[in-house]
Amino acid sequence: MTGMTGTPLRVGLVGYGLAGSVFHAPLIASTEGLTLDTVVTSHPERQEQARAEFGDGLRFAATPDDLLARASELDLVVIASPNKTHVPIATAALKAGLPVVVDKPIAGTAAEARELATLADERGLLLSVFQNRRWDNDFLTLQGLVAEGELGDVWRFESRFERWRPQPKGGWRESGDPAEIGGLLYDLGSHVVDQALVLFGPAASVYAETDIRRPGAATDDDTFIAITHTSGVRSHLYVSATTAQLGPRFRVLGSQAGYVKYGLDPQEADLREGRRPGGVSPWGVEPQSLWGRVGSGESPLTGGGRPQPTVPGAYPAYYAAVAAALRDGAPNPVTAHEAAAALDVLEAARRSAHEGVVVSL
Repeated sequence: MTGMTGTPLRVGLVGYGLAGSVFHAPLIASTEGLTLDTVVTSHPERQEQARAEFGDGLRFAATPDDLLARASELDLVVIASPNKTHVPIATAALKAGLPVVVDKPIAGTAAEARELATLADERGLLLSVFQNRRWDNDFLTLQGLVAEGELGDVWRFESRFERWRPQPKGGWRESGDPAEIGGLLYDLGSHVVDQALVLFGPAASVYAETDIRRPGAATDDDTFIAITHTSGVRSHLYVSATTAQLGPRFRVLGSQAGYVKYGLDPQEADLREGRRPGGVSPWGVEPQSLWGRVGSGESPLTGGGRPQPTVPGAYPAYYAAVAAALRDGAPNPVTAHEAAAALDVLEAARRSAHEGVVVSL
């Protein structure tokens, strides 16, 4: 592998839509030890956009097959194409002998995710899943509070990833075709479920409600998931495109105190606006006015509790960890087995909502 000689690891990026252009390409390019070598896109406008940011030396391939035809010139493949393509492209890349990063969700089913994990293990290759919300500022802050026992025993975890988008935007993410793996359950739900499992451990049972609220919408746009963890914690997770008044991002209730946090981590907005790690100093920091509060007995909106400084968000840490895993054998930052456990919950949620039952895992 090229990176073993001290030169940068050469990355091929499949897809240059939202995920590829906003998240993956900028983070790859800003990571020491990685270089964005090739982007798979056949769109001339997207090629121009990528070349303008990453230089004339950037190469392009029209299809994933074209990219994999020169697998010997690469050290890592990143898959940021539509959900339905994740499994076939990841399978082909692993069979070509290349480590792989896949955007979430890694697959449509937990069984497919575990098949990919087995293939990667058999080939001795890294297979990692881009669960960037583990490096959100509010999540990192909450992890610290839980680890330090600031809240006591956590009893209930409320997590909301809500938006107000009363008109469907169209595209595969809002398609009603099951093959597209669209809808909020598998989109934003992949994030909130992963965070809940990281914080509080495996799920014992799942209950869910999914609705299609907007005229013309073809898949779920307002979804609630309740997880009872084997640890006894209950997670109540909300993902919605139809929320006219947004709730707190986190409301976490424990035996000693609670933590309430409003607002979203600033990193996505910064990336969308063209700001880049290294160019914004410090990266991932939010104003004190957005800090959450820790306390008991009174609403944070009426001054209850104390301000809790928000840890800076750290999306660049994901690809730094991938580079370390490839170079030095450091731990995989997000394994396919962890992603499969989240998919177990998402599949259970879909069944629960369809049948109106609580699903035991």
